[in-house]
Amino acid sequence: MTVSNKHVLQQGPVLATLAGAAVTAFRQQLDARLGRPPSTSMPVVPSAEQRATIAARPSDLVRDYVRNTGGDPSAYRGMVPAHMFPQWGFPLSAKTLEGLPYPLVRVLNGGCRLQMNAPLPGNEPLLVRARLEGIDDNGRRAVLHQRVTTGTEAMPDAVIADLFAIVPLDKKAGAADKAERREPARVPADAEELQRWRIGPQAGLEFAKLTGDFNPVHWVRPYAKAFGFRSTILHGFATMARAIEGLQRTIFAGSVHALHVVDVKFTKPLVLPAKVGLYIRGEEIFVGDAPGGPAYLVGTFLRNTKAAT
Repeated sequence: MTVSNKHVLQQGPVLATLAGAAVTAFRQQLDARLGRPPSTSMPVVPSAEQRATIAARPSDLVRDYVRNTGGDPSAYRGMVPAHMFPQWGFPLSAKTLEGLPYPLVRVLNGGCRLQMNAPLPGNEPLLVRARLEGIDDNGRRAVLHQRVTTGTEAMPDAVIADLFAIVPLDKKAGAADKAERREPARVPADAEELQRWRIGPQAGLEFAKLTGDFNPVHWVRPYAKAFGFRSTILHGFATMARAIEGLQRTIFAGSVHALHVVDVKFTKPLVLPAKVGLYIRGEEIFVGDAPGGPAYLVGTFLRNTKAAT
């Protein structure tokens, strides 16, 4: 389905955050060209917690988001999908990165652990908290661990998302990186295919309209090609959301309460358009071309043993 342009008007906070990030990146590049020392410094981690209360999510936005990610809107009656958290969590999580001495314009989405403790209501405000939990900097890359928690007054820790952003640092260390690089992630030969997806060339733009993440690499082909990709690439969170909905609609018979934890890594950019499959082996999950072929997402899932399916 085609995503309506009206949803762009619902993404004000995220668009403002992206604009601020672009200004910061420009200043960093200008300082580097002029030989100025960085105007930022390493923060203390864990950082101070950022907090916000957001209004109930528009029902038409939730409906179209669920459809876009392969879900059934009727299964979320009165609820908001936990995997929709980037739509409201991105502005707050971006604040936790302010002042970092890293070229955030080059940041890559490395993975996410999503813990679903309780449903998110669709008809009341959501309480959101974000914090920078840690930094792992080995001189060649920095891994930034953030946590975004969403809930209500009655259940403040309903959904906990741990994000892992990767910032490449030293271009001269490319040879060393290649020497340390592991075998590319692959879909196991004995994995079971649950679904097959045909993802169109505009999928990045459609997900951007629904979440506000208008990073040009996802919807502007010349920009993506300038970064070395054949075409635009799908958001990692879009791949994760499709995987969650695929699990729910197949092995969990449509239940949106059956998953407790989904923990994934984004192992390879998913270039658009694409034809890929969703695979499982036990409680391992994969998104890739075929058994034995490259994987774009790998991870694990845990069932919610307390939920009725």
